[in-house]
Amino acid sequence: MAAPLEGIRVLDLSRILAGPWASQTLADLGAEVIKVERPGAGDDTRGWGPPYHEGEGGASASAYFLAANRGKRSVAVEFASPEGQAIIRRLAGECDILLENYKVDGLRKYGLDYESLRAVNPRLIYCSITGFGQTGPYRARSGYDFLLQAMGGLMSVTGDPEGEPMKVGVAITDLLTGLYAVTAVLAALHERARSGEGQWIDLALFDVQVATLANQASSFLVSGREPRRLGNAHPSIVPYQSFPTADGDMVVAVGNDEQYRRLVTAGGRAELGVDERFRTNADRVRNRALLVPLLTEMLRERPTAEWLRILEPLGVPCGPVNGLAAAFADPQVQARSMVRALEHPLLGKVPSVASPLRFSRTPLQQDRAPPLLGENTEEVLRNVLDASEAELRAWQESGAIRVPRAGEQGPD
Repeated sequence: MAAPLEGIRVLDLSRILAGPWASQTLADLGAEVIKVERPGAGDDTRGWGPPYHEGEGGASASAYFLAANRGKRSVAVEFASPEGQAIIRRLAGECDILLENYKVDGLRKYGLDYESLRAVNPRLIYCSITGFGQTGPYRARSGYDFLLQAMGGLMSVTGDPEGEPMKVGVAITDLLTGLYAVTAVLAALHERARSGEGQWIDLALFDVQVATLANQASSFLVSGREPRRLGNAHPSIVPYQSFPTADGDMVVAVGNDEQYRRLVTAGGRAELGVDERFRTNADRVRNRALLVPLLTEMLRERPTAEWLRILEPLGVPCGPVNGLAAAFADPQVQARSMVRALEHPLLGKVPSVASPLRFSRTPLQQDRAPPLLGENTEEVLRNVLDASEAELRAWQESGAIRVPRAGEQGPD
């Protein structure tokens, strides 16, 4: 059965994380993704390590690069050469979607901006990912996830109340931007089926970070009050946070008043369920400072596993605070096949975290390991551009492309 996006071709000029996360998702969905990299180092994240996945004969790949480049074909093309620019323009003429995350106007000098490529392919959906967008006073600034978490307000609501503002433990703004990019290009594909025309998508990390403040943003806009950091607690629900137990930590995520009453009754503190100060969620939010110490005292009486055995049958949402080893060992993660081994040409089996998308009729393949630098240069240029032997030879001699020799890790 064909994957959902089989027949769609993506030209990926992006690097680092936001763009590659989008193109990896499109590849998982069945699109043919051509990752264009400059000869030499290629995508910056190829050198972001350790850790590296080591193979025989000195071959290695950075864990960071492996995380975001499954399912793609790598083509090594020199952007700075006129011949390389011509190759990319020809590829754009054969593609449905182009992803790029260069600075504003960064590709214009190469003739690879939207207007230039629209002339080549009016049906092209061109998605530009930048730090601050194509307009506004910050349009020329570089944007990095950490910076955008700070400027976009996320760090102000993350971390211990008595500690410093804290970033999220993964590059969440990049990842969310990648997912918004997928949403945008799929919507543009649908619109193109009606109009027959492509369009330019202007996607900014800053916009995404502000948009995904979600309920915190809405609460501020409604009340005019700055949200405060609450550590692992929730601004609008109590108890909805982590608690220490007799042997570790666990999360209790009570979503309604009945769950709360079951929690305190199971803990031998049924009187807290009828106490006027704590009967409704609004009461508990107002009296958070009184209730949380009482629940902390109660939950410290038993180890985490015992609490889970007691509370899960009662329908009280709870769970352990896992490290990654425990998370990947969890039977639910294993049952859902969230880790897959992909066959790499030099490294053997490399681990990969599977896509969370599940389709009933068109299952995803996810069987192509992240590529070597320039691994598919010759294959793609032959198959997509119908390049001749003479063209391939001329391009290699001019330095416009590099084709790795057998056993090479990639072009130098």
